Amino acid sequence: MEGFQISKNIWEQVDEYFIEKLIPTDSTLDHALQTNKEYAIPEIDVSPTQGKLLYLLAKIKGAKNILEIGTLGGYSSIWLARSLPENGKLYTLEVDPEHAEVARCNIQYANCSNQVEVIVGEALDTLPIFKEKSISFDFIFIDADKQNNPQYLKWALALSNSGAVIVSDNVVRDGHIVDSSTNDDRVVGVQKFMDLLKQEPRIESTAIQTVGSKGYDGFVISRVK
Repeated sequence: MEGFQISKNIWEQVDEYFIEKLIPTDSTLDHALQTNKEYAIPEIDVSPTQGKLLYLLAKIKGAKNILEIGTLGGYSSIWLARSLPENGKLYTLEVDPEHAEVARCNIQYANCSNQVEVIVGEALDTLPIFKEKSISFDFIFIDADKQNNPQYLKWALALSNSGAVIVSDNVVRDGHIVDSSTNDDRVVGVQKFMDLLKQEPRIESTAIQTVGSKGYDGFVISRVK
């Protein structure tokens, strides 16, 4: 590749290349990101390529009932909702009432309101509702406060159907995941989450490191036996 130079923003350039080739321009998703920005919601959504990955994984799974732990402004919620069949349902949990309201507006704009329910509150307080109502899931996306990842995994297992897919985001943390002396409670939460995955016989998993417009991170993909 004569003349090609690696630059600081090569990850972003490659992301833009893949988006141009594989993800058609989508005014609805663009609107969601712009609305989130206007309401000062942290720009920590999944990237377009990651959003489409979630969509494809849920679609390949044939998921009819999806749980998302961590809504933010609803960008990933829209991707997941679009994977659902007509009779499918997405429940998404958000701790911040203002974020949840923005998400509801974005989801309504995307014409997904009939299939998406945004539930406000601490996830560890709202997750028991599904157990009480005997609601189980084919696909679960964990993308909330990393400190509670171990508890989220336990709930995900309790609420999963056999063969369910669980995707957990932000597990690499710029490589800090391997720092055994870290004082970052987010990293510690992910490390404990990984320890649980290692010990838990009901689930099989792998981890993928990623680079791109969101920097250096990664995710875990799991299947419940």
